[in-house]
Amino acid sequence: MEKTDILSMNKEELTSYIVSLGEPAYRATQVWGWLMKGADIADMKNIPAALKQKLSENAFVATAKIAKKQVSKDGTIKYLYEMHDGEKIESVFMRYKHGNTICISTEAGCPMGCAFCASTLRGLSRRLLPSEMLSQIISTEKDTGERISGIVLMGIGEPLDNYDNVMKFLHLVGSPDGLNIGYRHISLSTCGLVDRIGRLAEENFPITLSISLHAADDETRSSLMPVNKKWNIAELLTACRAYFDKTGRRISFEYTLVRGKNDTVASANKLADVLYKYCSGMPLHVNLIPVNNVVERGFLPSEKSGIEAFAKTLEKRRIVATVRRTLGSDIDASCGQLRSKS
Repeated sequence: MEKTDILSMNKEELTSYIVSLGEPAYRATQVWGWLMKGADIADMKNIPAALKQKLSENAFVATAKIAKKQVSKDGTIKYLYEMHDGEKIESVFMRYKHGNTICISTEAGCPMGCAFCASTLRGLSRRLLPSEMLSQIISTEKDTGERISGIVLMGIGEPLDNYDNVMKFLHLVGSPDGLNIGYRHISLSTCGLVDRIGRLAEENFPITLSISLHAADDETRSSLMPVNKKWNIAELLTACRAYFDKTGRRISFEYTLVRGKNDTVASANKLADVLYKYCSGMPLHVNLIPVNNVVERGFLPSEKSGIEAFAKTLEKRRIVATVRRTLGSDIDASCGQLRSKS
């Protein structure tokens, strides 16, 4: 018999489920409280033994268990989490002046095949449940003893490839009855699944959409990101324009700088040209990311002087350019590295 995933339920669904087991509705509030604390069924102390027995026989809690933990000298923590079926994923806990942010995985592995990314080395194993995304946050708060106020869906996997589960996760994580993390403190990164960007615009989540662009011409982008062969830059940026027109929400464009590939001043001007061509009138922000040195990939980050020149070129073209702060440089901070080694 397939067991029920109760951590993927909202409070109303959990209440209906508890009642279906022949228990009073108020027990759902008690169970819910334990779930939000990351407790297993056996550890729910004020729950009657009879109910715990029913839950153990019919349900499961997708609790993320720490398989490995790396702590950086800057305070960043990298977790390798083991899920209920033995699958492993990664999360990164980052401390900032404005609060704590977690980068979570949405899939175990990734099917997108981006050339510079460690997450795709072994392809997609499976998609994560809403509960498994939620449990990364709950388990990290439990381990650190600190409140998380920001989320980035930029870990292992392509969030829009796991669309329905990610949408359910967003409903759960923003619930006032649950973790109550504000949507304006949540960023979702996509490599450019154009059809799903259109669907996301209809969801009315006031999150920040981040687009992994990484090149300004189709030849370069296709060599880095196979998804570009299905939806090219013109189609992707047209979808971004439509998303902004529908939601009014600023889009952040991510651009990984690879030495000798896409990091010249000419590349920066080409990027400005293509953004103005398709996204004129939108607030333009480019987040520059020095590529991680993944041994299996062989790409090298740009020189510091080259990064600065790239950023200044964009700024001269009136495009806000920021260089992503490097955290966890002394640990396996790149998404997928720790999972691959395991």
